[in-house]
Amino acid sequence: MKRSNFDNRFIRELPGDAGTGRTSQGVCWSAVVPTSVSRPFLLAYSPEVLDLLDLSEADARSPEFLQAFAGNRLLDGMASYATRYGGHQFGQWAGQLGDGRAIGLGEVINSKGERWELQLKGAGITPYSRRADGRAVLRSSLREFLCSEAMHHLGIPTTRALSLIATGDGVVRDMLYDGNPAVEPGAIVCRVSPSFTRFGHFEIFASRGEHELLQRLLNFTLSRDFPFIVGTDAERFATWFRLVCERTALLMVEWLRVGFVHGVMNTDNMSILGLTIDYGPYGWVDNFDPGWTPNTTDEQFHRYCFGQQSVVARWNLERLAEALLPVAPSRKMLDAGLAHFDGTFQAALSIMLAAKFGLLEWKEDDAALVETAFDLMQQAEVDMTEFFRQLAEVKQHAPTLETLRSAFYRVPLYESHAALFESWLVRYATRLGKQQDDDASRRVRMNKVNPRFVLRNYLAQEAIDAAMQEDLSKIEQLMQAARHPYDEDHPANLIAKRPDWALDKVGCSKLSCSS
Repeated sequence: MKRSNFDNRFIRELPGDAGTGRTSQGVCWSAVVPTSVSRPFLLAYSPEVLDLLDLSEADARSPEFLQAFAGNRLLDGMASYATRYGGHQFGQWAGQLGDGRAIGLGEVINSKGERWELQLKGAGITPYSRRADGRAVLRSSLREFLCSEAMHHLGIPTTRALSLIATGDGVVRDMLYDGNPAVEPGAIVCRVSPSFTRFGHFEIFASRGEHELLQRLLNFTLSRDFPFIVGTDAERFATWFRLVCERTALLMVEWLRVGFVHGVMNTDNMSILGLTIDYGPYGWVDNFDPGWTPNTTDEQFHRYCFGQQSVVARWNLERLAEALLPVAPSRKMLDAGLAHFDGTFQAALSIMLAAKFGLLEWKEDDAALVETAFDLMQQAEVDMTEFFRQLAEVKQHAPTLETLRSAFYRVPLYESHAALFESWLVRYATRLGKQQDDDASRRVRMNKVNPRFVLRNYLAQEAIDAAMQEDLSKIEQLMQAARHPYDEDHPANLIAKRPDWALDKVGCSKLSCSS
């Protein structure tokens, strides 16, 4: 296997615990050795991520690769460690958390000079495991592997996934938190990102009064992850925080565009780079519902539901701003960054909605048109993905509801809402007539922003069920579809609406944080 160029700045430049004990003060990381597994087996890998790391598919199939990314050995240049952070979980300060089942392997510099951190999820106990075993099960690992790559190909900022490896060892989990734990097959995902730094990395130092360490982390982050920001210290801080707010706002718009729900937007699951990070109980909206959440833990309050994600992101940025106060040149810079989030989100949301509906530009009156469409979609249980692909087929001069029929889940709801939808279509066609455009051009534009394929929960669950029977073909089918999510040509079974059987099947409609 080709030797990679490691340059492990995080552990080289920031203080850590070189032993394996959990140090509660004065460190950013702790050294840890991954727990070896008995019978590792490569289930899948991403050729695109291999290429990012200057590795070949032959490398991925080598014994060295398997042993390294199963956590059984370290390659030359690797260094294994877990990082320390805190976080607000479901609106409450949870104190010190840290990488409880994620183990860093170092930072690779590729031939283009790009820096990529490697991290194993599910590789065993760390000093931050908090009475857990540090392992992950196949179902959650497979979902993270698939979704990381699916999101990338949708054009959404995300961490990536290099490999998915079965451990050959069982892991005990109570999947539904109902007092019925069971042994499940274990697996490990190798996650890849320019940085895994989270809001929570800053929060823990502020909460403990470790202001010198907070400043060191800030300086390090600016130097390593934002080297293009120049100026005085105050100018760099202001530009940096503004950019963090901007990227977070744009990420929220992208999630809304494709109907993605993260499911657990705790501050420790928020990337300082504005990436989608930590794929747990995520899901895609099937029948349109702003209040839908895939997370069973969130069923009572729906804090992290589809329509609340931008509100939560703003709240999380406020917590980050509070953590940064001790090292901020002024409170005004933090307030300005938060205000920039608001302006960025609203502007980007308007642009995104115009694109989804095929409008060349957003006008003030368009808000009412769009809101009516979403209200009707929710009332009639209309599939979000199918609706927007079919909306691109509507003829400006002869709009018919039949064009949208395939997006409805229930015939009675189609029939009872037909008149309302037909009235809306007349308004929509009138709006289209006010712009210099034709149906063919609009269709091309809309199909570039409205995906044909998304990784619906039931599809991921089918791949999990097959993998449990040692059938890996569905993983490859989904990976192939994920690479071209906007293309029209996909197997019918991969672009079908959610089937009725998936409404109540575990893993298809609701998921827990158990993994």
